[in-house]
Amino acid sequence: MIRFGGPLFDVDMTDPDAVAAACKDCGYSAIYCPELDPDDEKSCRDYGEAMAARGILIAEAGVWIRLVGPDADETTANVARAIRRLRVADLVGARCCVDICGSFHPESWHGAHPSNVGTEMFDAAVVIARTIIDSAEPQRAKFTYEMMQWTLPDSADAYLDLVRAVGRDAFGVHMDPTNLINCPRRYYDTGAVIRECFEKLGPYVASCHAKDVGLDTQQAIVHLSEVPIGTGNLDYGVYLECLDSLGRDVPLMLEHLGTAEEYAAAGNAVRRVAGRLGVDLG
Repeated sequence: MIRFGGPLFDVDMTDPDAVAAACKDCGYSAIYCPELDPDDEKSCRDYGEAMAARGILIAEAGVWIRLVGPDADETTANVARAIRRLRVADLVGARCCVDICGSFHPESWHGAHPSNVGTEMFDAAVVIARTIIDSAEPQRAKFTYEMMQWTLPDSADAYLDLVRAVGRDAFGVHMDPTNLINCPRRYYDTGAVIRECFEKLGPYVASCHAKDVGLDTQQAIVHLSEVPIGTGNLDYGVYLECLDSLGRDVPLMLEHLGTAEEYAAAGNAVRRVAGRLGVDLG
């Protein structure tokens, strides 16, 4: 089934009983990995086993720092942080550790820059992914890059090229089709974008994000914005069908909302589509 989840509010994420109770209240069967110390391997393993015993899947351990970028010292320090986070993900049995490739923007760790979609970014992202994986030596968790609007991987083909170039079994795919909707052609047929992603990347998918995208047609230039699920144009029917077709437990995680009420509304929007399709959304 699709393992559905999202952030939890006012919960001690290191307390398995509290987490399980909060998940039950929200109708979740997957969580984001809390901050844990990879040097305390026993505590990490115990946490993962405790969540599994309660039927909760740990979907992903996010890093959310710049890896590839203009500052070599920053890259070195952040790669070391990502190695530690991948170790946590592996110890707790999370599906993946996820980060973006980075950005050459001089000020923003994720900002747009022409070099973000070129050979320099690709080559550096390959070396860094290999370095992180070879250093952490994960046995269960994958290391993944987030799909992005203006940073590689910005398409199914770009991601597949990375998978092949990295050449490590522990390198996986983090699916976030909303981030690939960066032009009107893609916006008006999000289903085709999603299908292409799953056709080319399906075997490598480790975890997925759930959000939505809207197009402002009142402006004279293209303006795409992230919007609450159900108010945009992402084809959740196709998304859920493709996820379900993988035939294995795959986490689908809500993100980028501000309150518990907003997450509840977004979750209900996804559940309505799942119910209409007869898809098992845990």
